[in-house]
Formats: sequence, C-alpha cells, structure tokens
Amino acid sequence: MTSPQHTARLFKALCDEHRVQIMQLLCRGEMCACHLQQELQIGQSTLSHHMKILCDGGLVSARKEGRWMHYSLKQSGLQEMQKYVVSLLSAQEKREK
Repeated sequence: MTSPQHTARLFKALCDEHRVQIMQLLCRGEMCACHLQQELQIGQSTLSHHMKILCDGGLVSARKEGRWMHYSLKQSGLQEMQKYVVSLLSAQEKREK
C-alpha cells in the first residue's frame, strides 16, 4: 500500500474543477496543451500550473513534441486511486457485516 502522503497527493490533484475537466478530456486520449487550452478557455500559464499538479500527483504523464507538450492519463496513478477507494469500501463492508 502507498503512503498516506502519496495517496493525499493523488486526491489533492483533483481538488480543482479545471483539473477534473482536464482528466475528463484526457479520457478521450492524449491531448496537446494547445487543445486543452482551447477546450478550457484558459491561458498557457494557468494550464501549466494545473498540469504540473496533475503530473506531480502521478495522474497524468507528459511528453514534449516540438514546442508543444502532450498529456495523457497515467494508468498507474488511476489504479492507485482505485485501489485505495476499493480498500475503503471493503473495510466498510466488513464492518457492516
């Protein structure tokens, strides 16, 4: 199991409506920063701020192509979140029995 600090960082990354929207957009597949900016109608510096938090949280990966960054969901981070939520549900179910 991951540390409480790591788990908190994963969930903290989603504590902003723009970052939740970004995650929903990335469910479609990899996206260029320019397309994310257009979809969200935000500036480059604001997008960079949100993407840094999502990448640091382990939920998004980034790769540079030319002058643009391309972002995609990071499977391992999503699986960690899922594992944590499932463990909470499992503990709750056991307690209720």
